Parts: sequence; C-alpha cells; structure tokens
Amino acid sequence: MPIKPLKSQVLKRRCDAAKLRFKTTAELKDLPGVLGQERAVAALKFGVGIQRDGFNLFALGPSALGKHSTVRQFLETAAAAKATPDDWCYLYNFDDNHRPRALRLPSGTGVKLRRDVERLIEELQTVIASVFESDEYRTRRQAIDEEFQERQSHAFEDLQKRANARGIALVRTPVGLALAPMKDSEVMAPDAFQALPESERSSLEAVIQEFQKELQTTVRQIPRWDKERREKVREVNREVMDFAVGHLLETLRQSYKELPGVIAHLDAVQADVIDNVAAFVARPQAEGGAPADPPSPMQAAGAGPNPAGGLARRYQVNVVVDNSGARGAPVVYEDNPALGNLVGRVEHLAQMGALITDFGLIQSGALHRANGGYLILDARKLMMQPHAYEALKRTLQASEVRIESPAQMYSMVSTVSLEPEPIPLDIKVVLIGDRMLYYMLAAQDPEFGKLFKVEVDFEEDMERRPDSSHAYARLIATLARKHGLKNLDATGVARVIDHSARLAGDSHKLTARMGMITDVLREADYWAAETGRKVISAADVQRALEARIERGDRIRQRSHEHIQQGTVLIDTAGALVGQINGLAVLSIGSTSFGKPSRITARLHVGSGEVIDIERKSELGGSLHSKGVLILSSYLASHYAHDRPLSLSASLVFEQSYGGVDGDSASSTELYALLSALAEAPIKQSFAVTGSVNQLGRVQAIGGANEKIEGFFNLCQARGLSGEHGVLIPESNVRHLMLRDDVVEACAAGRFHIYRIKTIDEGIEILTGVPAGRRGRNGQFPKGTINRRVEDRLIQLAESRRDFAKAAKQNEEKLA
Repeated sequence: MPIKPLKSQVLKRRCDAAKLRFKTTAELKDLPGVLGQERAVAALKFGVGIQRDGFNLFALGPSALGKHSTVRQFLETAAAAKATPDDWCYLYNFDDNHRPRALRLPSGTGVKLRRDVERLIEELQTVIASVFESDEYRTRRQAIDEEFQERQSHAFEDLQKRANARGIALVRTPVGLALAPMKDSEVMAPDAFQALPESERSSLEAVIQEFQKELQTTVRQIPRWDKERREKVREVNREVMDFAVGHLLETLRQSYKELPGVIAHLDAVQADVIDNVAAFVARPQAEGGAPADPPSPMQAAGAGPNPAGGLARRYQVNVVVDNSGARGAPVVYEDNPALGNLVGRVEHLAQMGALITDFGLIQSGALHRANGGYLILDARKLMMQPHAYEALKRTLQASEVRIESPAQMYSMVSTVSLEPEPIPLDIKVVLIGDRMLYYMLAAQDPEFGKLFKVEVDFEEDMERRPDSSHAYARLIATLARKHGLKNLDATGVARVIDHSARLAGDSHKLTARMGMITDVLREADYWAAETGRKVISAADVQRALEARIERGDRIRQRSHEHIQQGTVLIDTAGALVGQINGLAVLSIGSTSFGKPSRITARLHVGSGEVIDIERKSELGGSLHSKGVLILSSYLASHYAHDRPLSLSASLVFEQSYGGVDGDSASSTELYALLSALAEAPIKQSFAVTGSVNQLGRVQAIGGANEKIEGFFNLCQARGLSGEHGVLIPESNVRHLMLRDDVVEACAAGRFHIYRIKTIDEGIEILTGVPAGRRGRNGQFPKGTINRRVEDRLIQLAESRRDFAKAAKQNEEKLA
C-alpha cells in the first residue's frame, strides 16, 4: 500500500484563540508560583529547608529559563520568615595592630556604636583640652616643676657654699659648670694662678679635683631627678585623663552594658587614650605660627603613618555589615564574584611612595553581606575569576569568612597588610549555571559534591494540554504586566503559544524558556505601538517574529542565492542514480535555518569498504562516521548473506567545505548507496533527513522544522510543481510546527511531507519502485529495489572471485 503524505492538520498544532475564553489578558489574574517547574521547586524547598552542612544548591539548565528570577523569588519568600542577622564590625587591635578584631552586634547596633564613638572622640578632644588648660592642672604641674628646680638649685647651692669656704668658685661657662680658684672672693686669672708657688697650686688643684668629683656626681643625678619629674607629670596626666575620659566613657558603657565586646573595646580605648595623652595635648606650631594638627594616636604609638589622618582613627568602628534597614534574612546576588568582592578585601593607600592600610580600610564581601541568609552566584562567572571558586569552597568548609588577597598568597607585593579576624559564617549558597558546567564539576571536583548536594534541575519545556494553555496565557499576562507591556488579545496569546511550541521543538510541549517569550512580547509591544494599537494582536506577534528572522537572515539569503545561481549544485527536478538531497541545520548566532546538500554515492568492486570521504578528509565528526559504519553493517546483514560484501563505495557531501557531524544524514546516504547499487534513479524533487539503525529503521533527528522549511524555500523559489516533498522519520511528526505558508502549500497539494518508518518505505517513494520483501524462497521479488541491490552485490562478489581466480592462475603460470 503506497504511503500517503501527511495531512496539513498534523503539520502544525494551532492554539484556537476562540477556546481561550477571554478577550484580552487584562481579564486574567497573575499566575502565582512557577509554571512547569515542579521538580525544581521541590528541590528548592528541600535545599532551603534542610539546615545541614553541605546542602548548598546548584540551579542548572539552559539560559532564558528564568532560573535567577525563580530562585530569587523563592529565596526572598523564605528569607522574609527568618530573623534579621547581626551586624559585624572591625575594631583596632591594641595588642596587635596588624590583626583587627571582629565584633558581632545586634542588627542596627553597628551604625549606632559608630556614631556614639565618633561623638565620644569629639568630646574627648574638647574635654581633654579644657582639662589640661585648667588652673588646677597648671598648679599641680607647676608644683612638680618647681620641686625639680628647687631640688636642683639646692644641690648646686650646697656645693657652691662648701667650695667657696675652701677658696674654690663654681662658675657657669658656655660649655657648662666648672670649678676655679678664688682670691679675695674673685676668680683668679690663669696667669695669677700660674704665678702661685708650686705647693699652693698643688693644694688648690687637689681641692678642685675633690669638688669636681662631687660636681659630676650631682650632674649625673639630674637626669634621674628629671625622670622622676616626668613620671610625676605622667601620673598627674593619667589621673586627670582618667577622670576626664572615665566620666565620658562611663555613660557610653551604660548604653552597651549588655555587650561585653563593646565594653572591652571601650576599656581598651580608655587605656590607650591615657597612655597616649601626649597625642591629645601636644600642639606643634605649623608654618606661620598657627597651631598644627596634632599627631594621630597611631603615629604617637609608633604604629607608622596614619593613612587617612585624624586624631583618633584607631578608636573608630568600621561597620562592614549593616543590617539596620533589613527585614528578615538577606538575599544577595553578586554579579562580579571576584575574590575581593566575594570574601572581602583590605584596601591600601599610596603615601610617600609606600602602600599602607589600617583596619578602617577593610571592605566587606558578598559572603559578609549575605551572612545569615542566602547568596546567589553565577557559576560561570565564578569559575572565570582567579581563586574565587577555591576561596568559596574553603569558606564553606571552614564555616568562616577569612579575608585574603592573591598578592599576599603569592607574595606579589612587599607591603605591610592586615590579617583581620575571621567571621563565623551561616549561609546558603546557590550557584546558577548550565548543565554541562554542573556535570563537569560533579565529575572533576571531589569537593563539589560535598558542598553542593542539592541539584535544582529546571525543565526546558512543559506538557501542552488544554488546561496548561490557559495557565500559559495567565503566565503571558503576568509577564506583560511585569515588564510594563500592552495587554494581548486572544489571537496574540494564541500566536505566542504556537511560537512557544515551535521553540520547544515539539507540538505537544511548550517552552519554559520565558526569557525568549518575554523578548517576543517586548518586540510585539513595539510593533503594536508603531501601528497605533493599544492591544497586542497576532499580527503584531507575527511581525515581531518575521522582523527577528529578517535581522539575522543575511547568511541564509546568501546560501539560498548561491543555490539559485547554480554556484552550489542542488537539483530539484528529474531523477539521478546515486544522488540525493540531504538536509542539515546551520545555527549561527541566534539564527538557525535549513540548508539542502547534495550527497552522492559511487561504487566498484572492492573489499566491502564504504569510504566516508568526509572522514578521510578529516571534515567528518565521529557521529557522522558512526552513521556510515551503521549503513555498512545494514548492507552486509540485509543482502547476500552467503557471499562476502565485495564492493568499494564512496560517500560524500558535495561542495561541503566545513565540518560535517551528526548521524541525521545516515538514512540519506544509505538511499544514495542503494540507488547506486540498484541503478535506480532517485527523484531529485525530494529531500531526506533521518538516521538509520542496523535493522533499517529510520530514527528521529533534530531541527525537523528548519530542514523542511529550508528545502521548501528552494523549491518555492524555483516553482512548486506538486512533486516536491521531504521525507522525515515517523517519530519526528510530533515535532512539526511548520510555517503557515508551508502548511498551506501542503494542504493545496503543491508540497508533500512523508513520514517514514523504514528504509524500504523511503526508497519506494524516492525511486517509485517497490522495495520488495524476501519471500519464502529466501529471495526478493524480481524487479524490486532489494532484488536489484542483492543481484548487484552478488555480481560484485562473483567479479571479485573471478578476478582473484584469474590472478592466482597468472601467478601459477609465472611460477
């Protein structure tokens, strides 16, 4: 029974706008939740709900599925029910200034503490300055200085009296104090001293030597007395500072008495202010006699230059995480997951040719900000950032955020940096990426499976049912409102649903790649505005789709022109032996189109090898070579079982200058080979696609719609004769969502599409000759394609046998 072409009704499954039961999407309510992602939603609920180490999530699937928006929407709902996490601050470490301390505070307290400390510093400067300028302090300080002066004067006066009694004077010279002989209460001149008798000179020199030793002893005591004076001054300063600072800090302590970490920091501030009172009191003169800014406490304490200046920067509070305005747990998406943006960083300032830093230059990362909540990362971007993925794994394994930089890790710079105290981490991380990346990490990284145990797999499509079409219409309405687009009428929604099935590549499914649908809605909204319509109709959607094709159609047009001009040889009329039209899909950027190709087969006596010229020329991929090997197996098993396969055949894609891969042309190549063996011409008005197995069954392929439309475009340009058509596998019928003009041509009988189950069915249509089945006698009926193929193979086997026999006889004669 001859195979009939498909009826036009099965070539495209249309959505009936009349059955949608609304006029415009304004009548439809927003669709709650996520449509068609039940598996992914269940995985999200599980991953967010389970509070165990390692149960972080990886959302996988192709682009435009709405993975990010779905994950974020779900996480924000879950985060709203959680408690707001604490603030985190970094403080100066008075014991080791290179290791800043981390301080955990209730949410909203960090900013308040920072403001309170800033006010404290301002008050300290005012109060301390007034205290040290008070009469009481000056009196006490003056008493200490006067005591020192009196002690020093008394010591020298006593020495001078005793020296004078023995004729020796204590005199002050430019180089210090000295002893000299006296006569009549006057210091003797050197000449007069030399004129004295020897005995008298010797006696005076002995006395001078005696008092010189006492003078040296007294002079040596002066630094000790001055040290005692300074210590007394410091004690007074401490007492005064303790009174002034303690009063101010006590009020602050009462405000934070429930926070031991704050109290400890305030105690350290008080002790440091008292120890470094000179930094608050000293007022060196700048140029012009004006008071200069006082040195910072960091400079006064010998901690090196202060990078940002300021009197008391070390006492300030660096709030790295502020949750004062948060409600619930944070949901953070880091668009640029570089190492510093992920785990935080310590910034540096250039000063006097050196890079310097302090705890105030510590910057938080995404992990800090998301602590206590959820962090979303793009997996591909994460992998492209040096060290970021490894740092994320270390952080999750240790459950703490440790700020580190590549410069320190590899000793790239010789600057003094900081080692901030790590911050404990409580977080759920969600990576978003494609399936290939997920499977690669799962296979190659043994730590990945321990840290990301929840697989959130998004579907690319959903079942197309009457109820799902209505739900899909509500989804379209939701998207239109979300993006501020015009409402759609029922015809516009129906056309979008039809396009959705086309994108899904299956008339019984709808695509879940809502990013693509949203783009179509945006473009249709533009064209509706261009024509002055207030509602998007099917015409606007169609125009948007056609404009999109036109924008990316240059390469397809050039390819089509080359065929029309005869540069690329493709026949669409007549019949030829060993030649057939195959179909391929080219995908360039966002554009995919079908391209016909001529496939030819040639054969002669040989050893049973089917030569794949594409493979020999290194233009064929492994899948294409597999298809050629399968058709070779089909020949050997299907014909002339009692004889060896004795042909040498070659197959080639004519005028193919790029790579060829995939097995979708294996049935086409087999038809060409059978035509060459049977010497049965193939109608060039047909094109064929489909793979074949060893049993001769034709199997499904991808891109059926594009392939059919590609050949249709060529035939239409040359004039449809009613003989043109395409052979596709029967299993591809459900995937058909053809253009309206193709469907109309098929309905009018000007173009035909045949569904094929087996090679026998296909060869009958292509040649018009019955394929034939092997009878009880073990032979195919005479005149059939299979009989002619088998007879030819037997002939080739006998020719090879006769050739081998003759060659052997010649060898014997020569011997």
